[in-house]
Amino acid sequence: MATILKSDQREFKEDANKIDKFRLFSDVSRSKKGINPQNLNFDLRQLNPGQYCSAYHFHRYAEELFMIISGSATLRTPNGLEVVDSGDLVFFEKGETGAHQLYNHTTEPCVYLDVRTFIGYDICEYPDSNKLFIVPTNEILDKNAQLNYFDREENIQDKWKQIENNK
Repeated sequence: MATILKSDQREFKEDANKIDKFRLFSDVSRSKKGINPQNLNFDLRQLNPGQYCSAYHFHRYAEELFMIISGSATLRTPNGLEVVDSGDLVFFEKGETGAHQLYNHTTEPCVYLDVRTFIGYDICEYPDSNKLFIVPTNEILDKNAQLNYFDREENIQDKWKQIENNK
């Protein structure tokens, strides 16, 4: 079934859990109509002046596409900074080379469509802060606290004894 999201029914609300400098607004008309995409997520976003869309990040298992609808913003990628304007399409491949962040350097809101693939899970990596964000469980981990596969497994025989004793 096709569902039409009419432009006169847009309602931008601030995304939850944002802090100063990262205040992003998303159109909630999609969720109000009960649209819950399985493999192709999309959001219409409004980035107000002086705000960043998110922390600088890349997706390990998702591709992403921005279409700038109105206004302009400065895009940060591994190649540096570049201004994107109304009508521009920006594709981000998965992996480090697709890292990105938008900043609204203007005095007007920048509205853009954010489309991304979703295969049931993703890991977002944040190079500036060495964090990992695991989706859909919403766990945020310190990348620097990595463990080896057998770390904390040295006393496995004790676990087995405990299980046997509880029979």
